[in-house]
Amino acid sequence: MTLEAFKQAPWRNSHALYRGASLAISPAPEYASSEILVASLYRTIGFESKAEGSIPQAGRELERKIQRLRDRHLPPPEGATLPVDIWSTVLHGVLESPKLPNQSAKRFLQVTPVVPSLALFSGSARLANNSWPAGSLVRRMVWLGCKDHAAAHALWEELFVALGVGGQDDIFASWLEQEASAWDGQSSWQLAPVPLAEVANLAGEDFEDVEFMPARQFAKDLRSVIQAKDTMTRRQWTSLLEAVLRLAAVAHVTWLCDVQARIWGCLSSALSGSGPAGADEARNTIFPSSPQYMAYGGKALNGLKDKASSYLAARLGTNAILWSLERAGVSLEGDISSGRGVSRLCHLVREHRATLEDNGIQDALVDIREREARALNCKKGIGANLIEFARHALGQRQTAIQLLRGYDQGYVLKKKGSSSSSPWVVSLGPVAVLAMVHCALAGMGGPRSIHRLGQHLAAYGIIVDRHDIARNDLGDQLRMLGLVLDSPDAESGMLLLPPFPGTQAMGIEQ
Repeated sequence: MTLEAFKQAPWRNSHALYRGASLAISPAPEYASSEILVASLYRTIGFESKAEGSIPQAGRELERKIQRLRDRHLPPPEGATLPVDIWSTVLHGVLESPKLPNQSAKRFLQVTPVVPSLALFSGSARLANNSWPAGSLVRRMVWLGCKDHAAAHALWEELFVALGVGGQDDIFASWLEQEASAWDGQSSWQLAPVPLAEVANLAGEDFEDVEFMPARQFAKDLRSVIQAKDTMTRRQWTSLLEAVLRLAAVAHVTWLCDVQARIWGCLSSALSGSGPAGADEARNTIFPSSPQYMAYGGKALNGLKDKASSYLAARLGTNAILWSLERAGVSLEGDISSGRGVSRLCHLVREHRATLEDNGIQDALVDIREREARALNCKKGIGANLIEFARHALGQRQTAIQLLRGYDQGYVLKKKGSSSSSPWVVSLGPVAVLAMVHCALAGMGGPRSIHRLGQHLAAYGIIVDRHDIARNDLGDQLRMLGLVLDSPDAESGMLLLPPFPGTQAMGIEQ
């Protein structure tokens, strides 16, 4: 691969040092609802042999199998307890997940991922065979959010146990897992090996010093959700997990976009002869301390689009630098995902800036940006996919059948009006509120100020003024769910109450 090849196809030909960075956005996010995130997570963690691309075909094969058995009046597979007609009713009635308005004419199997075996034939991001592995993104979040490989692997194993159906699960979940497994008859639920090339931790000094990192908050919240499993039904627990996953995944991707843009800022400054001179300065520059990605009650997608656009410009610039240095014969060692690594790269850029300028680095960047203007504006390609991911992961499900419009209650964004052109605003659904309050109070024995919830949302980049909570829809949700105690002695007159008191005092380790 050469600099010329990069200029011809800049999005396809990333430098190996950039592509393998722990802070790279990998896998590249595309469309995914909260249920797709959970279904893909099942496959990533417990079904090693089940590829994402095989899921749509598996759903079609199951439909054909059911129809064949029905037409020939044959019995169900060995181990199944329901007749063919009733199992079809369960899939298309009890478990059916609503389709989007643009999917109403399409025929495919889509069910709620209550138990692992349902993910063997449903929950693919695409109906073709080239779906992106959303579960791998969650796995990278776990590793990046833990201090080392051992801590991440321990949390991953805890999640695997919780996602499986055991003796503590309700009767319906146990029966459903057995029934779905009998109809599949092939895959078995077991902890899949973790490819070390696909996960990475931050450098130790960076992990300790970074003030804001959604993946780290997600790792804590994930353990809180796992500990609450025994206090509710399986369906309630998966809804709680979905709510945390969808907010954490989008916040994590947005944070990566932010960090990538800051890294490019360092390299761009180095091209001018300045930039961070040491690891500490680089670390303080590339990792944001208290960013505001979304404001409660405000429009969300425009701000996320700005971050995605900045990331795309940074991706072009960083790769152009790396390819140009390699073309100049400069030895590139280390990484570009730590304060120390970025500082070292900036030093190389300053040291060889004359050579880079002679090779026309600035002209090359201008030319590439002009050719890729629509992509940089998120009108197509990676940027458009990032916005689609954020919109569908955070937004309340828009259903083809209006009677099912209240199906999704774990959303973070909702339509401000009934029109299709109405903007998406930040407004947490009941399940999302329940999940955030539970995670905010995890490890604490009793009520806390409403300020605690604001701090927790801020850890994911959502800013809310605690004085506004009493008057906005978040305060209404908290009162409706019985999660606050109005008290004139408390800040803003409200105290948060733990939704699952039996789990709140448990210690949350990282």
